[in-house]
Amino acid sequence: MSKEPEHFRGMPRPVSVAAIQMACDWDAAGNIARAERLVREAARQGAQVILLPELFETPYFCIEQDARHLALARPVAENPAVRHFAAVARELGVVLPISFFERAGPAYFNSIAVLDADGTNLGVYRKSHIPNGPGYQEKNYFAPGDSGFRVWTTRFARLGIGICWDQWFPETARVMALMGAELFLFPTAIGSEPPPALPVNSREHWQRTQQGHAAANLTPLIAANRYGLERSIQDPQGLYIRFYGSSFIADPLGAKVAEAAEEGDAVLKYTFDLNAVAQLRDNWFVFRDRRPDLYGALVSLDGSHRSAGCG
Repeated sequence: MSKEPEHFRGMPRPVSVAAIQMACDWDAAGNIARAERLVREAARQGAQVILLPELFETPYFCIEQDARHLALARPVAENPAVRHFAAVARELGVVLPISFFERAGPAYFNSIAVLDADGTNLGVYRKSHIPNGPGYQEKNYFAPGDSGFRVWTTRFARLGIGICWDQWFPETARVMALMGAELFLFPTAIGSEPPPALPVNSREHWQRTQQGHAAANLTPLIAANRYGLERSIQDPQGLYIRFYGSSFIADPLGAKVAEAAEEGDAVLKYTFDLNAVAQLRDNWFVFRDRRPDLYGALVSLDGSHRSAGCG
């Protein structure tokens, strides 16, 4: 009987990931403490890469336009959550991408500091796509990110990290996949559309969009959302968002393998064999068969750019 070649087998490369779901209020120290408790629970369960929600230090202040909220921004080196969780990452030996409101000179960004398992800050990603609509007034606070998409080589895996609205764009996931991302991570703050919009609950659309990114790129995806009712300070009786939780983890075929409820703190944990995922990706040939020579319209806003050979 012939022996299977050694290079056919490969060694398993398991990585355990976790998504944290939590509610946020105006007690920033309390939010950090709550986040730490959940991170420690995820680490106790064996998670090595742990994702917290977007802007978890405070309520989602972008629900309204009020320049006083700019006072929340800090340079990365001075942000309380980043400083706090650098020590937690080092103590627990886990990777922690930390979402925070960044001030850089006169500019403001919605950013992620990527803390490796020794507590080192590997760098900052600044949110690329900035939404603006009822209840999601982010253009009032954040400049479009200037970091470009990046992939972070951490102790356990190469991470592609986007932030909330980034997750609605297939280009985000595809670019990070082409850059070598082994896992997609999306910290999020999303809920039902607030008044005066018609009642809209985007929960299932939100999940399906990201499941599509996982499936199209054969790359596992972790999405961490907040939950709970949050109200505008200026118009507390009229303007509100009910954040619908539903954090989840999707496998490389896009199937949900873990999912939180719409309410309540949650720690979702799942283990992927990244070498098995890489083999699955190689067997589907979605990167081999790409035709970048035909994709010129993607680099224009109106789709008018045409590649050579197109009519």
